[in-house]
Amino acid sequence: MTADRDDIPDSPDAEDESEAAGLHKIIHIDMDAFFASVEQRDHPELRGRPVAVGGSSGRGVVAAASYEARRFGVRSAMPSVTAQRLCPDLIFCKSRFDVYREVSRQIRAVFHDYTPLVEPLSLDEAYLDVTEDRHALGSATRIALAIRRRIAEDTQLTASAGVSYNKFLAKLASDQNKPDGICVIRPGEGAAFVAQLPVTRFHGIGPVGAKKMAGLGIVTGADLAAKDLPFLRAHFGSFADYLYRAARGIDLRQVRAHRTRKSVGGERTFHEDLFAPRELTEAVDRIVDIVWDRITHNKARGRTVTIKLKYNDFTLQSRARSLSRPVADKAEFAKIGHALLAELLPLPRPIRLMGLTLSKLEGVAPKKKGDALAQLDLL
Repeated sequence: MTADRDDIPDSPDAEDESEAAGLHKIIHIDMDAFFASVEQRDHPELRGRPVAVGGSSGRGVVAAASYEARRFGVRSAMPSVTAQRLCPDLIFCKSRFDVYREVSRQIRAVFHDYTPLVEPLSLDEAYLDVTEDRHALGSATRIALAIRRRIAEDTQLTASAGVSYNKFLAKLASDQNKPDGICVIRPGEGAAFVAQLPVTRFHGIGPVGAKKMAGLGIVTGADLAAKDLPFLRAHFGSFADYLYRAARGIDLRQVRAHRTRKSVGGERTFHEDLFAPRELTEAVDRIVDIVWDRITHNKARGRTVTIKLKYNDFTLQSRARSLSRPVADKAEFAKIGHALLAELLPLPRPIRLMGLTLSKLEGVAPKKKGDALAQLDLL
């Protein structure tokens, strides 16, 4: 396992072992505090200062935080009022998603110069399968270093990289030496690397799951690896197989350049709770405008419309309607959205969020996972 320098010596034997075993060479690239770093790049007066991207008042939510802000405990998805309380000197910047998307396109152009097998996870991270060495650089480590240098030259931003023989390990590795670092987990090192990690580093294990595991004596990867599959299935059901493989550094998933889009939608968190019928009707109209633009952009045709409401006590309610044919146009989409809302009136309590989604799609463009972040535009 290697650390966070650009002068990492290659290990030809390890590369040869990877090829001989038929293993893939996977890189996970993760931009460092992406949105906040873009703001600090474009506004030099913000460099070295605690910065958060997102709304600063009311129902605002932190979309990203600089590393200076993270030292105070500020994190993405945190309510802005909480972030401000943790860091009184926090500077809020309004999100500029057009800019972030353009920078993301620059970064992906770099990726595609090294491999066609790029699987974006969001605007700021992606998996790359570099088993085929397009530029004959000699190793996945050298490719990762070259990509990081290109990103820095083209965008003046830093990226961290994880290099390994599967996606699970590569993603763990990219987080190991952040920011502006690289970590390489070579064949034969995966199980040992995972063993010393807390299970909270595993994708899919949140605070509730970690607490349950701690109650079973599972705190580290080694603790998890000590449990057999019947034990894990008894306590974690269908999640057990993933846990069993992860504890041993096993991941058979391939890097997929395209994913099938299942839905197109959007939601809005309101600065003040909505309850009056007129307010709710106007909210539907605003969300229809946003979502239909996305539907048109993606050339989507779908048969099911779903409305989602989040009440001020954080409970959720949804209602859906399906047609025997695709929704014809924006007017019909809006009509169904209003009809679904009408079925839920009168509401039992005010709402803090509303969303609309079109699903059961046909003939839709491949999904880019970064599109999921578009909902932050509405905060």
